Amino acid sequence: MNAPLYGAIEAGGTKFVCAVGTGPHDLRSTTRIPTTTPEETLRHVRAFFEAQPTLTALGVGSFGPVDLQPTSPTYGYITSTPKPGWQNTDLAKHLQRELKVPVAFDTDVNAAAIGEHRWGAAQGIGSCLYITVGTGIGGGALVNGEPVQGLVHPEMGHLIIPHDRTRDPYAGFCPFHGDCLEGLAAGPALLDRWGKPAEALPPDHQAWALEAHYLALALVNLILTLSPERIILGGGVMHQEVLFPMIRAEVQTLLNGYVKVPAITDTIEAYIVPPGLGDRAGILGALALAMRQA
Repeated sequence: MNAPLYGAIEAGGTKFVCAVGTGPHDLRSTTRIPTTTPEETLRHVRAFFEAQPTLTALGVGSFGPVDLQPTSPTYGYITSTPKPGWQNTDLAKHLQRELKVPVAFDTDVNAAAIGEHRWGAAQGIGSCLYITVGTGIGGGALVNGEPVQGLVHPEMGHLIIPHDRTRDPYAGFCPFHGDCLEGLAAGPALLDRWGKPAEALPPDHQAWALEAHYLALALVNLILTLSPERIILGGGVMHQEVLFPMIRAEVQTLLNGYVKVPAITDTIEAYIVPPGLGDRAGILGALALAMRQA
């Protein structure tokens, strides 16, 4: 008897990654579709899955904000996103209706956290955070292995953090909050502030000390609020390896000995870590979502 086959979509503001498989070692078919208009993008998504064998379930991890309340008339929608043309777009119910398959829907970062918990850096851990630092900043949290949701879903990228305008006069780029975490530390802020994208800045550039400071401020607030057992930092900006030791040291400095546990004081290099699944955390997380749905 053939094993159940699952579909996955990592729906991003730049591209949609689609895949079919059963786990990290069995992604049988994948494709990348540029995020243009909803109509064009979803037409290509449907065509990809319609060409695949029958699926047991489909998991979608989406950029947001999104509506995750099952009783809401706009459940499964991308809602107040700054992505032009994508506000109030029906995603999950549209795919379920058109592809005739059960659809599990969550944020892209909650999905990545679920994938890391199942197969990656958070295996065997009850609670964790997954934070992506790239075109935007987003965070997903698991408590007892389940994603945190409530009034809406966590929006960790929009934390309001201290901004020393003497050290950093940059106003921030977030269209909603200006100098929130995302407005100060996401990829577009680096490009706007320094005139070069993150990957073009050398390891000794002053950008990285400032970036580490902003990310550490956010992590300290999240550690004190949620007390996660592990923090996973992914996304394109975190490909700069110089950031990890700087962030860890800054977190210890900011906590100032208040949280006295070995994970912080002795082995922080195993507490704040890159994704075990690498850049596949999002798509594999969507696959894990589908497997939970089945």
